[in-house]
Amino acid sequence: MTHTQGGIRTPDQRLRVFVSSTLKELAIERKFVRAAVERLHLAPVMFELGARPHPPRELYRAYLEQSDIFVGIYAERYGWVAPGESVSGLEDEYNLCTDLPELIYIREPAPGREPRLAELLIRVRDDDQAAFKSFATPQELRRLVEADLATLLAERFDQSRQPSTDAITVPAVTTTRSRAIPTALTELIGREAELSSIEELLRKEPVRLVTLLGSGGIGKTRLALELARRVATDPHVEVTLVDLSPVSDAALVPNAIAEALGVLDTGDEPVMDKLRTALGDRNMLIVLDNFEQVLDAAPTLSTLLAGAPGVTFLVTSRSLLRISAEHAVEVEPLGLPTMAKSLSPRKAMTAASVALFVERARAVKPDFEATPDNVGAIAAICVALDGVPLALELAAARIRLLPPAAILERLDRRLSLLSGGARDLPPRQRALRSTIEWSTNLLGSDEKRLLARLGVFAGSFSLEAVESVAGVSDASGDDIVSALGVLVDNSLVRESDRGGRPYFSMLATVREYALEQLDSSGDGTAARSAHARYYLGVAARVEDDLEGTLQHDIIEQLNLDRDNLRAAARYLLDTADFDAIAQFAWCLLIYWWVAGLLGEVRAWMDEVLASNTPITERTRAIALYFTRSITLWHDANDHVVPGLVESVDLFHSIHDSVGEGFALIFLALAMVADTQPNTFSAQQSLERSVQLLHNADYRWGEAMALVTLGRLALMQNAVPDAIGRFEQSLALTREGHDDLGTTVALQHLGWAQFVNGKTLDSRRLFEESLATAAHIGHAEGVAYGLEGLTAIAAAERRLKRAGRLLSAADELRKQTGLSGANRFSFAERYLAPLLAAENSERLATGTASPGLSIDEAVEYALRTD
Repeated sequence: MTHTQGGIRTPDQRLRVFVSSTLKELAIERKFVRAAVERLHLAPVMFELGARPHPPRELYRAYLEQSDIFVGIYAERYGWVAPGESVSGLEDEYNLCTDLPELIYIREPAPGREPRLAELLIRVRDDDQAAFKSFATPQELRRLVEADLATLLAERFDQSRQPSTDAITVPAVTTTRSRAIPTALTELIGREAELSSIEELLRKEPVRLVTLLGSGGIGKTRLALELARRVATDPHVEVTLVDLSPVSDAALVPNAIAEALGVLDTGDEPVMDKLRTALGDRNMLIVLDNFEQVLDAAPTLSTLLAGAPGVTFLVTSRSLLRISAEHAVEVEPLGLPTMAKSLSPRKAMTAASVALFVERARAVKPDFEATPDNVGAIAAICVALDGVPLALELAAARIRLLPPAAILERLDRRLSLLSGGARDLPPRQRALRSTIEWSTNLLGSDEKRLLARLGVFAGSFSLEAVESVAGVSDASGDDIVSALGVLVDNSLVRESDRGGRPYFSMLATVREYALEQLDSSGDGTAARSAHARYYLGVAARVEDDLEGTLQHDIIEQLNLDRDNLRAAARYLLDTADFDAIAQFAWCLLIYWWVAGLLGEVRAWMDEVLASNTPITERTRAIALYFTRSITLWHDANDHVVPGLVESVDLFHSIHDSVGEGFALIFLALAMVADTQPNTFSAQQSLERSVQLLHNADYRWGEAMALVTLGRLALMQNAVPDAIGRFEQSLALTREGHDDLGTTVALQHLGWAQFVNGKTLDSRRLFEESLATAAHIGHAEGVAYGLEGLTAIAAAERRLKRAGRLLSAADELRKQTGLSGANRFSFAERYLAPLLAAENSERLATGTASPGLSIDEAVEYALRTD
């Protein structure tokens, strides 16, 4: 269990609430319970496939083991009892939660309650460890859950309260190592020789680029991940994974690498320049998976290797990259058994292909064994499939329903059909293709249609997204979940837990097949449109929550959906739906900022403005805002002020006071950044912005306008006025529980108090700003916080500490693409002169001391010694 003893958890260790219920009949209630859990900043664990035994019982056992509180919701249905099981998944979850606090809610009246559920509820009522209540409506249930969880937390707090000497404890922001190599769930079979030889090759000094070459499904990714895990055991080498499966445009490969490294595309300079700076002299292995679809990006790797001598690329691809640094390694199929009449199970299992088939078969049928009776069929399956691992896995997934002989018979028929119609395919690809086709032909029509539609997703996707894109108007939620469960059971779709929610994905080979089926059915346009409309809806739904108590959770959710957000944007641009893409970008403005994606958004809006298609005034206003406001921070030019003036006027003409107020903020900044600063006009613009945003009750925008007014006052040395504006902004952000706005206001107020000579107040403000920025993963806020505390240390003449913090801030900026000069930076105005005036030798001692990781830097900066 993950219970924490003796203290309250930091924000990254939120208590997990496992919610158990049937799905269809309580779908609305589940949504209300999720809202109650999230309102208390807890993590809901909603195992959407949980009230059924597939995926296996061990999976929801693992979910429960990672949970801290059990919430059971019951109405009339007992749930499905799988063949060979004595209880439903619903009762099994209750049976497994013995070590957790239990909150049970029973819907009444329930005239159609099934007998087995009635029996279970008698047990529940007799359980003195469980607290149970009745409810009638989803709204009542939400109030009960929220109140009971709050009471439970208060009781646990009282029990765990102990004196603490820690000043502040927060999760820190990481860069590369935040993109961990996925944990292996199964043993890698039959690859030891390849592992040893490739690992040795990677350690040779001249070798900088190794390509694992092979057909789809041959096991390149699995081999690359195992190699990465082995290299990662060396503490001197950083390792990161770049999944290129969602990327179809070679020009976006630098962006994908930047995202994996934590380099932010703020729009101030080309991403390739940021990457060269971020990689610098780092010692790193970068795994690039699925490179075959972006082969035109191969020269990009040559460019990066030339500027980063400590970097090595490990690439998986179906085709050679054909660049000079490449060392290609052919990934072969798994070893095949000897087809002898006297083949024994023991002898057959020495062949890697047989061992893999049996291991995967046991995953779906634990009592499966190779026996004298079935070993011949198993061996023949492995030979028929040419030892291709993915083909073997798909075939083994059917062992629950079909014995090996029946699988072999059906495979033989499919291979014969395929060999007649696809003679241009290499044998290994024919084997895999035939297995995928055979697997899908055994599906029902609903499962086939769903699989095809899932091909529109880029990267991983949520259950809610599946339900929206499924496109079956008369299908219930349970029907879709059931169909999805069948696809998971048959290894065509993979499921994982992301932040307490189930997320799904498909291997690139299966996704390609799904897209082929989708397009051949004539349903492709409708599916892609449904996909884009779903993520447009996501953007609209989360817009307000990006400014309040759920900000951190929403940002995490959007990060999981990032590839699909990009895909939706691309579809809207390609179909010239410019009004939709503009609204999409506007709704997620805060997310683009925090996630460091403003550069991409600017490129989208450049496309909108460059199009000959007529656009509405609102769309043009939004496009001008993004293209000009992003530019002004680092490259003010003659187009910025006129463009923002036009944006303001357009928002005004359509009576959009929020848009007008927000554009006025950046118009004021552009006026100050101009070669001939116009502070008077900037002041007027900001005063107008505050008024508009206040009247519109848009607190987040008003807080940003107040901060900007304070900046203007500080630039004019009107320190008391600046402090007043910053304090007003901070009050608004605290009232709205807005972590991002609070970080910004705290950081500005810290500098104002520093200039005012109140270093103790300034230190407290910088510490809170740093802690909050780390909590929401805002790298730029962390850098600003470190720089602020550097100034405090320098003012206190703790020069070694100042040097270490400054070095950490510089390294963070370099690694995250934030190293470009910002003309609005307080560090340039106040910190640089302060450090220049100090004892440079003592400062250099701190700067030259062993470097801190980002985690260590945040912990060190918040230390109270």
